[in-house]
Amino acid sequence: MSRKTTSARAGQDRTSLYDEITGKIISELEVGRVPWVQPWGTAAAKAPLAMPRNGSTGRHYSGINVLILWGAVIEHGFPGQSWLTFRQALALGGNVRKGERGTTVVYADRFIPDDEKRRARDTGEDAQAIPFLKRFTVFNSAQCENLPEDVAIVTPPPPPGLIEPRVEALIQATGIDFRIGGNRAFYAPALDYVQVPPPQAYYDPINWHRTALHEMGHASGHASRLGRDLSGGFGTKKYAFEELIAEMNAAFCCASIGIVPTVRHADYIGSWLEVLREDNRAIVRAASQASKAADWLLGFLPADDQAGPSIDRRAA
Repeated sequence: MSRKTTSARAGQDRTSLYDEITGKIISELEVGRVPWVQPWGTAAAKAPLAMPRNGSTGRHYSGINVLILWGAVIEHGFPGQSWLTFRQALALGGNVRKGERGTTVVYADRFIPDDEKRRARDTGEDAQAIPFLKRFTVFNSAQCENLPEDVAIVTPPPPPGLIEPRVEALIQATGIDFRIGGNRAFYAPALDYVQVPPPQAYYDPINWHRTALHEMGHASGHASRLGRDLSGGFGTKKYAFEELIAEMNAAFCCASIGIVPTVRHADYIGSWLEVLREDNRAIVRAASQASKAADWLLGFLPADDQAGPSIDRRAA
């Protein structure tokens, strides 16, 4: 088989995988369900609110894989957020139960073929990396047996009294200009400050913290921090894409800290659908950027509060 044919098939597989992931997210949004929020806090969610992690390495999944694994937990009613590959279960002395079906997660990266390295050496030009996307199958620890007890353990969420001080401490530690006042929440990129109404303005005070994390997510994209494109005006696709990032970032931060996430801008669902239907890679890119934003923000938690590294399976 020629290299061109192999490359073409790999490209088709990537496209198929992007279509598959995007199609699932679109179908959820079309019926008014936001997959990075619902149905946490309802009877449908049996597992504790947390970021999915690999039961063997202890690392947290990131990017689009968070949405994929959260969706699987909800769909199948798994009691925990711990996942393993077939071989990892065996290496831990356990096994996947016969007849169980796994969940597909993705790993995206780039590599430089040998002939491209030679071309770069011969011409003095920079070598061009080729993106690749691989599928992995993982199983929830509830689909396995004979695992060590600490792998399958269900970690309870932190007591509510510990939540709010941690969020406030995180905000202060970032050094971002954070102002409380007014009657609306926003981030001003040109002046680089966040403003959120006082907690008393919210029917449920915990919503103040969800809103703050959303706006802090926007602030993480400033040129002095993660350097995202924040130039999109209201109503544009750039604006909708940045809102996707901020929404998922807030959900990832909330889940890591123990706050049930909610949607700050449900009225943007229509514009999100437009972006996703036009570009089958948009949700994967947005989820990846959201993970980077959440990692940046959560990095300011005290060391003993941090959830650990989230780089386990990176999304393109």
